[in-house]
This record gives sequence, C-alpha cells and structure tokens, in this order.
Amino acid sequence: MAPTLETLTAEAERVREEEILAPIDQLTPLVLRLHELALTCTRQLHDLSTSQYAVMAYGRENVARLTEACSQVSLASALCTIAISSRTEILLYSGADPTPSTSRNHLRRACVEMDRAATTYQALAQRLSRRLASAAARNEDQQLIDRSLAAPVAADSGTVIAGPPLTIPPSTPPEPATASSPRTRH
Repeated sequence: MAPTLETLTAEAERVREEEILAPIDQLTPLVLRLHELALTCTRQLHDLSTSQYAVMAYGRENVARLTEACSQVSLASALCTIAISSRTEILLYSGADPTPSTSRNHLRRACVEMDRAATTYQALAQRLSRRLASAAARNEDQQLIDRSLAAPVAADSGTVIAGPPLTIPPSTPPEPATASSPRTRH
C-alpha cells in the first residue's frame, strides 16, 4: 500500500502545481484510483478483522491502525473530489473562487492524508516482518490462535494484548483552513 500511496501523492502534487484548468480531466483518474484503493483497504481491513489475525499479538492494535489508514485513504479520495468541485463551481456560482488556490489546498490536504496512511502501512509492514522473522513470535502467535480456537466463547473481545508501542513518526498537521475552504478535522 505504501508505494501505491507514494505514487498517488506524487501525482496529486504534480496536478497541484498546475493551473488545474481542466479539473475533471486532470483529477478524475487520481480520484478513481484513490476510490479503488480505499475499497481495497476496506476489504483488507474487514478480512483481517474477521480472521485469526486479530487474536495474534498486536493484532487488535494493528487492525485499529489499519482502520485509521483506511479512513485517511478515503478522506484523501474525498478531498481530491472536492478539489474538482472547487474548480468547477465557478461555472455554477458567481461568487466562486476563479483561481485554483482552493483546489490546491484540498489537494495539499489529500497529500497529507496519503502520507499519513503510507507511514502507517510502512510501520505495520515493518512490525509484521520482524514478527514473521522471529520463530518465538510465530510460536506465540500460534499459541494465541490455538487458545482462541479452543475457547472462542471465553475469549474476551475487550482484551488487548500488550506489546511495544507502534512508533509512527508525527506528520505535519494540515495548514489552517482559509475563509474559502472548509474547516479541517481535528
């Protein structure tokens, strides 16, 4: 996922630097790929959350992180769609911003969300790779799976298996919204 997100971020940055004179033509291919990626992320999230992965060490935390990354990809897709709308609304409303600045702001915010999601996917992939490389960790995971299969009713869905924290470097927060753009999420 991370390399795909990095490619899409670079594409959004490229369009952001342009005048965005044909927003539908320039942004729709990006939006479609982001929507497809969001669907893939959501399917992957569902599959992992309903599998034995969730009972493995760090499984629930990883699923929670994947949920966050999935929402960031979906938000990036929506922001790119809004960037199209911001450029086309000049055809509908007399007071609309005729410059590409509002669209650029939405694209910048989309890039921030894609960067955050890519960072999360990279961190999770590194954690999983380290666990797969360790015979002791694989044995621990197999024991946790075996226990959950032996007594599925006794499994407490509120139990969180503790482990070292997942370190994801802080990302740059989005710039404050301007008068012509919607407020950012906090």
